[in-house]
Amino acid sequence: MSKMSKWMIAFILLFSVFHDIPTTYANTESVVVDAKSVHIRSGAGLTSAVIGSLKQGDRVDVIAVSGDWYQIQHGNSSGWIASWLTASADQATGTSTAVVSRVSQLNVRSSPSTNSAVLGRMAAGDEAIATGNDGEWTSITFNGTSGWVHTDYITPVADQTEPLTTNQAATPESFTVSVEALNVRKNADLTSKRVGLIRQGESYDVKVVNGNWVQISLDDNELGWVYSFHGTLTSNGNQTSESSNLGTVTILSNGTNIREAATTSSQIAARADAGEKFPIVKQDGDWYEISLPTGASAFIATWVVSTGDEVLLTEPVMKESIPRVAGTLKGLTIVIDPGHGGNDRGTTGARGTDEKDITILTSELLAAKLKAAGANVITTRETDTYVSLRKRVAISNQHAADAFISLHYDANPDSSVAGFTTYYSHAHQQALASSVNDGLASSVNLRNRGSQPGDFLVLRENRQNAILIELGFLSNSAEERTVTSDMFRERATHGIYQGLLDYFNAN
Repeated sequence: MSKMSKWMIAFILLFSVFHDIPTTYANTESVVVDAKSVHIRSGAGLTSAVIGSLKQGDRVDVIAVSGDWYQIQHGNSSGWIASWLTASADQATGTSTAVVSRVSQLNVRSSPSTNSAVLGRMAAGDEAIATGNDGEWTSITFNGTSGWVHTDYITPVADQTEPLTTNQAATPESFTVSVEALNVRKNADLTSKRVGLIRQGESYDVKVVNGNWVQISLDDNELGWVYSFHGTLTSNGNQTSESSNLGTVTILSNGTNIREAATTSSQIAARADAGEKFPIVKQDGDWYEISLPTGASAFIATWVVSTGDEVLLTEPVMKESIPRVAGTLKGLTIVIDPGHGGNDRGTTGARGTDEKDITILTSELLAAKLKAAGANVITTRETDTYVSLRKRVAISNQHAADAFISLHYDANPDSSVAGFTTYYSHAHQQALASSVNDGLASSVNLRNRGSQPGDFLVLRENRQNAILIELGFLSNSAEERTVTSDMFRERATHGIYQGLLDYFNAN
């Protein structure tokens, strides 16, 4: 054997010895066993001998880490356990770090990005344990799964030692649910077993009030606990919980009509200006019943107001006058509208693609290009949440958008139909539609179905220059494969950008 070969073998052996050196913790961390039982092994691997065991709930100190394994101190000896069968001791306590979902169908993602995989969904009122933050995202543990949710759509649960704000002269007799869905638990603890699920508007007899928790009697006479923040306590018909109402609405525009009934043909009861707030009595379809300062009830359309659950404008936007520079989009406000979202999945492709997921990916890429060209970009949604069509229009009108671009992907019962289409509703929108469609045609290799008139609410009711683009057919399996690729989104968004640039250069 040559001298060089001997040196190489020595190097390999040395590397193998030091490659998996455990990382020692400077400060001891504690973990809790999160499985029925966990083996303690002599080394960091499933092939190592079992030298002991732990049961669910056991708490141990971590003294070193090697890959996915924890070295723990157990009694007078140490051993190794699988990290994926444990939870952080701080996380497992589940007290001050508890959060609840404020919206239905809140995506729990694998990483803090809308591009990441969806691991599960939380219903409104579902509780989780917050374990950390990264910008606008919060890491949580929900139903045994660790993931990330957008911070705008969760609410921290108040300390359970705080007293319930009630009318001391009356004993609460019933609890009425104020959120879409609410978990009922065996004990007054967010980590307790779930024994039922109750819905908005349902009322239950109250048995005991303990701090911020209420014990109620379910329909089958089973008892359970709910968090009082998510409902209304009443006694002899009188509301006793000030913190559990349905919230308020905020008016978006000056001169907004408040009506006597839940219809646009009803008589006007009052008018309100942007920024004014009114308590919500209940929701009736696309209308809120609100309480006026006089004490009377009236109705206001959901699409002309914002609530605490929605990230929308609360006052008119005064646009700064910025001269536009030819060849850029500086000085322009462009609203991008990713179609669908939340419980509105849009169309589902032949290969299982949900339209709502790829419209938001396309929106993010388009927004980046337009911002780089100097545009002020507004998006109607940035996460997987439902936004009504009229609210999308309200955002466009409130921002006095120079262009409103609604992004969609198409479907047809005939799976052979293919191509992209750009729609407009009013004559003044046609030139923008034609220009953007030409930009797409120069950039993507799909059949060009042209710019066409279309009767879409987001175009028809929009005062701004608005278009709706169908970027290919998900019902066509081959086209679905094409339009869901990163390369297609890159080319499509470049085509839209080029079409916008050409339009504004000419106008």
